[in-house]
Amino acid sequence: MLPICRAVLMGLGIAHTAVIFSGSVFSQDKSVKPGINDPFKAPKVQEYIEKFEIESREVFQRREAILEACAIQPGSTVADIGAGTGLFTRLFAKKVGNQGRVIAVDIASNFLEHITKTAREQDFRNIDTLLCTADSTTLEPESIDFAFICDTYHHFEYPTKTMKSLLRALKPGGRLVVIDFKRIDGQSTPWVMSHVRAGQEVFEKEILECGFVKLDQKEDLLKENYFLVFQKPR
Repeated sequence: MLPICRAVLMGLGIAHTAVIFSGSVFSQDKSVKPGINDPFKAPKVQEYIEKFEIESREVFQRREAILEACAIQPGSTVADIGAGTGLFTRLFAKKVGNQGRVIAVDIASNFLEHITKTAREQDFRNIDTLLCTADSTTLEPESIDFAFICDTYHHFEYPTKTMKSLLRALKPGGRLVVIDFKRIDGQSTPWVMSHVRAGQEVFEKEILECGFVKLDQKEDLLKENYFLVFQKPR
């Protein structure tokens, strides 16, 4: 019998080559927002369950609608990037079924340990965990069909390197869903304006420059967040 979960711990000292955009070299050696991930060095899991898994959080309240909009097929391999407490990891595990696989990817080992524990308790045998680094998902090349980034992209300190690693991890034609906070002057909350470094147009441009193609945008699904669908070219 396969183990319920396995944590794959990767070294932090991974060398990266420069990324080339239209003939210019951009290696992104500096964090775009230093310190934003300090709270996740040793997060208290119960505190984040109380923050993440409550009805006042839009993506929790709309979790079933989000799951449906992702259009994940049974038997797929899904990567939940920035899995946190495992809310969507467990929903995806039900969706892909016994023939599928869900990889919970996070920078915090505390979260991954919690996901392993809850997977065992709820008898999920198709969930694995993977410890990522600040500049890489550490996923194997062409190992996943679908990637999901929910309220996490704005935490990427090295978005170009991270998204390039994700592009490599997707199979040709594989899809990516990105959900993040709308950041609009005069409309968004002070917390969003101070915490989220940029708006949709900036994040979308960064993702496209990494080689993704935009497929869709669900306009009416969410109010506080946007829902974008990308694909790795075939």
